[in-house]
Amino acid sequence: MYRGRFPWARHLDSPNQNERPAGTTIDLLVIHNISLPPGEFGGPWIEQLFLNQLDPEAHPSFASLAALRVSAHCLIRRNGELIQFVDFYRRAWHAGVSSFEGREQCNDYSIGIELEGTDHDPYTMVQYCRLANTTWALQQVFPGITDQRIVGHDTIAPERKTDPGPAFDWTRYRQALNAMQRLF
Repeated sequence: MYRGRFPWARHLDSPNQNERPAGTTIDLLVIHNISLPPGEFGGPWIEQLFLNQLDPEAHPSFASLAALRVSAHCLIRRNGELIQFVDFYRRAWHAGVSSFEGREQCNDYSIGIELEGTDHDPYTMVQYCRLANTTWALQQVFPGITDQRIVGHDTIAPERKTDPGPAFDWTRYRQALNAMQRLF
């Protein structure tokens, strides 16, 4: 990692970020899913949402999203492409109203990774591999992100969120991550 960025990722700087509180330890990884329009994959819409460039006229479902100011640190596309929107040392706006183990404001101390997907469509094998690789790399820099501190958005905001959803195979992901950890 170089200055909070993965050199192997495509970089698009989201304006939806700011400084973390001084002295914050980054020790939580939150896994999300997103598809725009809902249930459709590919296209520029997710990137445009995170860059505040989403045209509300482009699809009926975008009208309610165009004014949102959200981001994630990274997006993993269906084909495994990794796009980084926010430096890991900065606060991305991905968690919203959230709490983990009694500690609120998860954006302050977490890293958010979006998977292009839905709660009910199986994720691709290459997404699991890229997520495991990304997680392993993050754990090398942020040792507080232990296996027990990797959660879904549904864990930190259970009354609002369901992602990454039942289609996310936690066992497959953890096996891929364990394989990465054994290799290195």
